[in-house]
Amino acid sequence: MIIEKTNIDDVKLIKPKIYNDSRGYFFESFNQKLSKSLNCEFVQSNESLSTYGVIRGIHFQKKPFEQSKLVRVIKGEIQDIAIDLRPNSKTYKKYVSVKLNDINKKQLFIPKGFGHAFLTLSKEAIVSYMVDSIYNQDYDSGIRYNDKTICINWDIDEKKIVLSDKDRNLPFL
Repeated sequence: MIIEKTNIDDVKLIKPKIYNDSRGYFFESFNQKLSKSLNCEFVQSNESLSTYGVIRGIHFQKKPFEQSKLVRVIKGEIQDIAIDLRPNSKTYKKYVSVKLNDINKKQLFIPKGFGHAFLTLSKEAIVSYMVDSIYNQDYDSGIRYNDKTICINWDIDEKKIVLSDKDRNLPFL
């Protein structure tokens, strides 16, 4: 696996080595060496199915239940977003935007202190992500997807966005 920097140092793009042949493909999506390289021990794995236009997020867990995430797409394509919410960071309110899909098999590592969101760009997408802290509903938080202080450039016409009631009613930063 190749670990690449993004425009925010702590957010990493993981590119696996994919082996294709007449039977299909094989790749290693995770191993202990990657976990050590990211300085992260994953304890929970999650999966979601979303249809075109769905935005999930911007979500994060508040201290002491902050979560680092390793996000990948099993089926389809998403625009994955990581927003720096660390007030003392030089990249505070800046974000990383990458396309993850079932062809490139790239993964995005999002460290603690970041918000996370994604937009489904394909007819449907299955997204899988591992976290390094168990989810705690009492520390669940989020920011509205269209917060003007962050100004995310979503790859979709605003009229086609699909949101949950929870995400539609999240506060602005």
